[in-house]
Amino acid sequence: MNTFAKITTTETKLFLRSPFMAVAGLLLPSILLLAIGAIPGMTEPSAAAGGYRFIDAWVPSLIVISLAMLALQSIPAAVATYREQGVLRRLATTPVHPGNLLGAQLLIHVVISLAGIALVLGLGNAVYDVPLPKHPLSFALTLVLGVVSTFALGLIAAAVARTSKAATGVAMVAFLPIMFFGGVYLPRAFLPEVLRRIGDYVPPGSQPLQDAWVGTGVQPLQLAALAAFAVLGTVLAAKLFRWE
Repeated sequence: MNTFAKITTTETKLFLRSPFMAVAGLLLPSILLLAIGAIPGMTEPSAAAGGYRFIDAWVPSLIVISLAMLALQSIPAAVATYREQGVLRRLATTPVHPGNLLGAQLLIHVVISLAGIALVLGLGNAVYDVPLPKHPLSFALTLVLGVVSTFALGLIAAAVARTSKAATGVAMVAFLPIMFFGGVYLPRAFLPEVLRRIGDYVPPGSQPLQDAWVGTGVQPLQLAALAAFAVLGTVLAAKLFRWE
């Protein structure tokens, strides 16, 4: 077993010992889906939602919640706690590259978030007849870029914060805008036009996810913006990483 596999196995065991964030990322979006669907009128077409049902328009926002919780709350706090407790300082005396630790954290959290997203899609389709994406390949590509770009921002906070509290504060700089532009606090249809346009290019890509969902097509510039966030964020996190 190579170094990365060993670290990933160890980190998975540690992560599951305190499963709150795993459960939140996996189940919270589905719980919200069921709650939203139970509100009268949410399963009826609405002009305010572009002619779609509100429940359909909310699914990309539920994806945002799963990703933001794990990428911008869980990872930064976990890595910063290791730094605060001196675990990273001890690792610095070994041949382990920081990319292995960040990569292991990324892999674990991405798997949990994708499982939560799959649960939302399956539950929404089974309970409220939420349609599956009309362009699955475009949706999958957008989702991959959205996942990596969002987690890259979380890894930046994880790379530099000295304490878990500081990590949470740093990550909030990205967490709050992503939740806002992703339509979590207020449906995107109700946002002013300029804010909606800004949100089109903010990870994890609520608008391109919605476009792939309803079949209107994803704009290449939106995918390019997500790819830029993903690449630059990951490189920056690796460059800025500190053992202590």
